[in-house]
Amino acid sequence: MDSNFTFAPGRGRAVAALVMLAAAALVAGCGSKPKDVFAECGFPDSPKDPAPLWICDAPVEGVAVGAMGSHENSGAGVAFTRDQAVASARFRLAQNMNTYVTGMIKQFAETTGAVGKETVDRTNTSVTKQITAETISGSKVFRSATSPKGVFYVYVGLDDGMAKAAAQKAIRTSMNNDQALWQQWRAGKSQDELAAEIAKMK
Repeated sequence: MDSNFTFAPGRGRAVAALVMLAAAALVAGCGSKPKDVFAECGFPDSPKDPAPLWICDAPVEGVAVGAMGSHENSGAGVAFTRDQAVASARFRLAQNMNTYVTGMIKQFAETTGAVGKETVDRTNTSVTKQITAETISGSKVFRSATSPKGVFYVYVGLDDGMAKAAAQKAIRTSMNNDQALWQQWRAGKSQDELAAEIAKMK
């Protein structure tokens, strides 16, 4: 051994600690998950596999009304699988849009005292009949993911402006179809003015 070498206990401990930290960082780096995947959310078809939180109905930034859809991997190709997933998401989006608009109408009635509960209920029924695939045709895919078992998931939605425009469209169509019902709401306002006021309730 070199007679000039002296072992410093403090230095040895520091080197050992650095080696351990480096090893831990390497292990953590190799086992890390994508930043948008969370252990508390699992894919519906594979619950033990971590999934993005939007899979578990968490809100998606920039989306006022949204819905998730899925489809199993198909031999017809990736495009077919995606189209089927989007179609299922849009079907659910129409249902969620119904809830969104009826909430607007109820809040408007409560705020203004315009009509009674029975009229609100009849109005909601009239408006939700107008919310179809055409109403939400402007919806777009905001997120997508594939589970370890090959099921393709998409999140389709409407941003705030698109959701309000779709709501106004459904309300105006209802006004044209049920003029006697809506006459109770009008209070001297035009259809466009009333539809716009209701759409501000969200």
